[in-house]
Amino acid sequence: MLLREYRIVLPVTLEEYKVGQLWNVMETSKNVTGGGQGVEILQNEAFRNTPLVGDKFANGQFTYKIYHLDSKVPWWLRQLLPSGATKLHEQAWNAFPYCRTIITNPDYMEENFLIKVETMHLVDRGTTENAHNLSEEALSIRKIIVIDIANDPFTKKHLSVAAYNNCKIVFIKDKPEYDPRIYKSVKTGRGPLCDEWFNSCNPYICCYKLVTVQFKWWGFQSRAERFIQQQYNSLFRLFHRQLFCTLDKWCDMTIEDIRAMELQAKTDLNEVSSKLGVLTFKRFYQKLPLLGKKS
Repeated sequence: MLLREYRIVLPVTLEEYKVGQLWNVMETSKNVTGGGQGVEILQNEAFRNTPLVGDKFANGQFTYKIYHLDSKVPWWLRQLLPSGATKLHEQAWNAFPYCRTIITNPDYMEENFLIKVETMHLVDRGTTENAHNLSEEALSIRKIIVIDIANDPFTKKHLSVAAYNNCKIVFIKDKPEYDPRIYKSVKTGRGPLCDEWFNSCNPYICCYKLVTVQFKWWGFQSRAERFIQQQYNSLFRLFHRQLFCTLDKWCDMTIEDIRAMELQAKTDLNEVSSKLGVLTFKRFYQKLPLLGKKS
């Protein structure tokens, strides 16, 4: 099991981020994946009086989806695997500022496969040492990765990754217009982000994303877990670049606007999924056969 904590400082308010991350996920899914074939949205509803951490974060939005991965698994591997092996079940609780997402494969790998992403959004610059109140044992294996959306370098392998942010899985590409070093928001006056911008920007928040990966498959475990964590590193950076550089498109929207868009998206996605019966993602399944090869 690998435990990584990603810290991402952003020049937005908590309320802005709440809207912006949902808007960007929907727009990316619509524009890049062609409507999100192969995604079943089973539930998208409010939950109440269900504390997620101790007695906190009891109210929010719950989503339950199934991702059908058949078309992204190599032909030869599909012949070896039962149909349930290519379905991922995603349950997500958005009780902002805390969010939790759990991805499983109950029809095949069962308890041997788990991805858990917990996010705490705080008004600081990434200085909280234990935002998730981890035990001493967990702290001993946690690795902290600080992501700088403006200054971190990109390589060709970052040009297209399967992006996962709290409740959604989409494809996202690095584009010139999503460069925080040159983007300036007309409506807010924020940007460009230069040098040590994270020490001087105002407003500011930090996303503390704790990612737990468990992949118990003999001969694949270590490489698979490392690969999945590497994907999250890339996608968090790409997604939050895009979020900042689309600020003017969503900063005037409300959470009510977003919920209305989600209802329409649920209808559209399920219609496409039922017609095509295939899916468009997930990248780490594409790479599975490669993980067992010796370098």
